[in-house]
Amino acid sequence: MKAFVLKQYKEPLQQVDVPEPVLGDHDVLVGVHAAGLNQLDEKIRLGEFKQILPYKLPQVLGHDVAGVVLKVGPKVRAFTPGDEVFARPGNRSIGTFAERIAVAEEDLAIKPATISMEEAGSLPLVALTAWQALVERGNVRPGQKVLIHAGAGGVGSIAIQLAKYLGATVATTVSAGNKDFVRELGADVVVDYRSEDFVEILHDYDLVLDSLGGENLERSLKVLKKGGKAIGIAGPPDAGFARQLGGNPVLLGAMTLLSSGIRRKARHLGVTYEFLFMHADGSQLREIAALIDAGDIRPVVGRVVPFDQTSDVLTALEKGGVRGKTVVSHLQP
Repeated sequence: MKAFVLKQYKEPLQQVDVPEPVLGDHDVLVGVHAAGLNQLDEKIRLGEFKQILPYKLPQVLGHDVAGVVLKVGPKVRAFTPGDEVFARPGNRSIGTFAERIAVAEEDLAIKPATISMEEAGSLPLVALTAWQALVERGNVRPGQKVLIHAGAGGVGSIAIQLAKYLGATVATTVSAGNKDFVRELGADVVVDYRSEDFVEILHDYDLVLDSLGGENLERSLKVLKKGGKAIGIAGPPDAGFARQLGGNPVLLGAMTLLSSGIRRKARHLGVTYEFLFMHADGSQLREIAALIDAGDIRPVVGRVVPFDQTSDVLTALEKGGVRGKTVVSHLQP
């Protein structure tokens, strides 16, 4: 079957023939109809995560999938051939830039009935990131104040909608051209990051979801009230992430050191910092699917491209300019 493979770090993905997926007892074989492109794929291609996600090259990339069940393992009970599904496969089984992929049953969910395959393919990684930041880690409640950076992006556009559903007052940072767009998603306070300083405008927030890292993350600590929390998805990684990976003491110590500076600054301000590297979870996807079918959250697909363009479009992600997600699409014969 055809797939886009990373053979060497920093090189473009190559479309090649690869073996058919091996189906385990608890796996589901999915014919890929759509796959979202994520910054994570590009960071892996560039080698930025090779110390903490040591994939053995060559590696098929891709973390989002929507498609149709072709076959199930002998111990699978929740899915049957013909089901329309979506998933973010677990870290050990990524590879959605392909014609078919084997996905663990526990990572899979039935696709929302009210949206297209391309829309469903845009969702799993960003929707799970938003859910795990706001619900699992943030415990966002009605009346709280949440700042979501980069609100027009893949994670931000879903997180704004989820935070509003949870009853929060939502602020976000975007360029001037995206102000009306994020207001339509539900943002209450919109800051133009090019001409305005969010630290001067926003105060006493309960939670910040930061996707930019660096100085932006450090400055975000200042808008939190005492006891508030900043959740970063761009790093630096912390000891909790090392434990999530099942890391050894060396990895645990290294990640503790990497995040020591930002954690120290957070403590000084009376707030906390956590790094979030989202995990696959089919049960959470089912809850997200219910919100989508109820009309509480809508996917934001900025661009759909043919499967053959996967490599070129992935390397162009850093240039930005697309609202929401870019999705590669190819119908099965």
